[in-house]
Amino acid sequence: MKKVLVTAALAASVALPSTALAQDDPIRIGILVALEGAFAEGGADGVRNVEMALEEAGMEINGRAIEYVVAPSDTTPDTAVRQARKLVEQDGVDIILGPLSGSEGIALRDYAKTVPDVTIINGISGALETTWVDPAENFFRFNLDGAQWGAGLGTYVVEEKGWTRVATVSADYSFGYTNFLGFAVDFCRAGGEIAERFWVPLGSSDFGGVIAALPDDVDAIYLGVGGTDAINFLNQYQQAGAETNLIGGTIMADQTVLTSRGRAKDALIGTPTSGPVASDNTDPAWTDYVARYQAAFPEDERFPSPSLFGVGYYVAAIAAIQALEAVDGNVEDVAAFQEALATMPLETPLGVVELNENRQATGTVFINEVVEDGDGGLTNQLVATQEGVNQTLGMTADEFRAMGLPSRDTPDCAALGGAG
Repeated sequence: MKKVLVTAALAASVALPSTALAQDDPIRIGILVALEGAFAEGGADGVRNVEMALEEAGMEINGRAIEYVVAPSDTTPDTAVRQARKLVEQDGVDIILGPLSGSEGIALRDYAKTVPDVTIINGISGALETTWVDPAENFFRFNLDGAQWGAGLGTYVVEEKGWTRVATVSADYSFGYTNFLGFAVDFCRAGGEIAERFWVPLGSSDFGGVIAALPDDVDAIYLGVGGTDAINFLNQYQQAGAETNLIGGTIMADQTVLTSRGRAKDALIGTPTSGPVASDNTDPAWTDYVARYQAAFPEDERFPSPSLFGVGYYVAAIAAIQALEAVDGNVEDVAAFQEALATMPLETPLGVVELNENRQATGTVFINEVVEDGDGGLTNQLVATQEGVNQTLGMTADEFRAMGLPSRDTPDCAALGGAG
């Protein structure tokens, strides 16, 4: 959508109160999203979903037009902050939807504190620290964080699969640590043992050394990578002839991986994963959303079902829309708009979402297994559900804090009842 020129309105500002002038201006939304790097395909789906949400709202609130601008990032914190500054200082946005990646979220939390009159609604980034450590009052996250997404997966693989000893390979950055922590807390509490942990840089292309070093005496390998990193790993894993059972982190078996070209992804058949999305969820809120998504875009320009990234940005967009409706489109009343975001129950394709005191969502986690879809492709099949997963994974805040922040070494499995 082209930006609306406001020259005439500005010329008339001498005759109009500033509030009346502002109400004649469009509401400006910036979409801050990774369109380069490992998650570029997911980022593109995020943009599609925001566009769909805005079109469903008629591109206006209370008769006031909405316009948007896309600010592409590359998953790095510096680029995310630079693009956020452009959105605020040059594009004059009122609201930022984003970012996508974990470390970007932490950087945007800190930037948010410098622009209190701008509201940032997280896209899909999942690092714990973003809303857990010194959160910004104008930063809102309607998706679960990466640790929450791991809830229930460890118990499932121990009790249903009988896999009690694993090695892990995860992305060496904030989201990789956070998503691993959620799995590891659950796995270790269930009596599991982590034999060895491996960490790989985000954007890796060569996993040969890690694959060669994986131990043989484990029941499964946990893979906490996604996007093109996941595809590259699977290609090299198959080429090496490895056949150990796999457990997927939340982004390991997303649509961006399952629909990739080549057969390496077939190594994922039977792989359990966990996260906020179940493709075969029968809830009408989900099935209706999927149908609208499929109708909104040509088949060759979308995924068979919305990606995790797309769902996150859609939820962020409808949160902005609902809060704008609550203030009759008066986004200039920042306090009222942000109060609406903080307190309103939000009906989403994933169920009703409410925020805690850190403006962080509590919600449902789905345990899935990768299966063949009958048409030569792969899909996720729902096998278990965890309801009401909060940010401290059922612990008290003090217990959760005592574990330490997610890192290469945290959590300590032995301290949680497991080993390793």
